[in-house]
Amino acid sequence: MKIKEGLEEEYAKYVETNSTNGYSICVVKFSEQWADEMEREINNGVALKDCAENANRVVDKRPGFGITGFMYGCAVSGLSHFWIHGDVLKAWHNNEYGRPEAKGVVNPAILCISKKE
Repeated sequence: MKIKEGLEEEYAKYVETNSTNGYSICVVKFSEQWADEMEREINNGVALKDCAENANRVVDKRPGFGITGFMYGCAVSGLSHFWIHGDVLKAWHNNEYGRPEAKGVVNPAILCISKKE
């Protein structure tokens, strides 16, 4: 996983802070492996929007994962800040949740309830 230039120290601290329990370290490890999968595809000429979802599924099926929606949101948030392709990932993610204009990372637990008439 390629970290944005100048954020290497901050990322190391993020990993250290999130290595104190199984839940948060799972988010870190999932994020790194998801980014690695997407980078492989991107390096082969595939657009992030065309590989993000499949790469997510590939990593999530590995032993030790099976992440929750909250964990997924944390992964997108962390990657959007630290990863060299994070801005593109955030734009893709927010668009997938119907909020392309959002400045932050859309919470994947977003619910829309409409009244049927």
